Amino acid sequence: MLESRRLSTRVLLQVVATILVLPFLYPLVAMVQESLSGAGWNNYAAVLAIPELPLFFRNSAIISAVVIALVYVCTMLAAFAFSKLQFRAKEVLFWLLLAALTLPEVVILAPLFATATNLGIYNTYLSVILPLAALQVPFTVLLTRNFIDGIPDELLDAARVDGASTWKTFWYIVWPLTAPIGAAIVVLTLIGTWNDYLLPLVFLQDPSLQTVTLVPSFFVGEFNNDQTKVVAAAVITALPEIVAYLALQKLFERGLSAGALK
Repeated sequence: MLESRRLSTRVLLQVVATILVLPFLYPLVAMVQESLSGAGWNNYAAVLAIPELPLFFRNSAIISAVVIALVYVCTMLAAFAFSKLQFRAKEVLFWLLLAALTLPEVVILAPLFATATNLGIYNTYLSVILPLAALQVPFTVLLTRNFIDGIPDELLDAARVDGASTWKTFWYIVWPLTAPIGAAIVVLTLIGTWNDYLLPLVFLQDPSLQTVTLVPSFFVGEFNNDQTKVVAAAVITALPEIVAYLALQKLFERGLSAGALK
């Protein structure tokens, strides 16, 4: 790690870093201030008084946990294959996977609706879990493949010489080294899944299955539009993501920086 020894350089770097952070910090501060305007802390009390709030948090937690598990498993196996294994049309398949990054939710909403209806999973967790996992995998595979590319091939060759199969090589050598990028996958997938609004809105019509992203709609209707409580609801629903990031911060930063470079 590079380290600046001159005090003037360290002060300059600190000032530059602070200036760069301010544009991202200001919206968060403004959101908290807006949530406390008007009725103050009563805005948060009104949100917490919603009877369905614990149910919505439970639904979001279930969906997020399953999506994270699916994305993690698929990403690790696919990234290992694309990085260290040799098979026909590997690069073609990899670029076809990356092409899925160009497909936003809105574009594929109608085909997803028809597919969910035909499979009989409409208005179930699966109708949201499977599309969310599929939409997350291309980007996480891209990051993880670059990370695994940095693992020396000599380690894998040594394992093969000792008689280890491909699966054992992955399980005992590659997978333990992927903790940093794994933390990045968990955080990124949690953010993408927890904040998703469109798919739960369309595919989860049963109120007992709806997620926390629909909580602000309780304060917006034909005859009311209380934006202070809407912002308070946004702050409350964002807390799990903040906690997850803080808990995995060091691993997340290491994995994201390593996975972004080849």
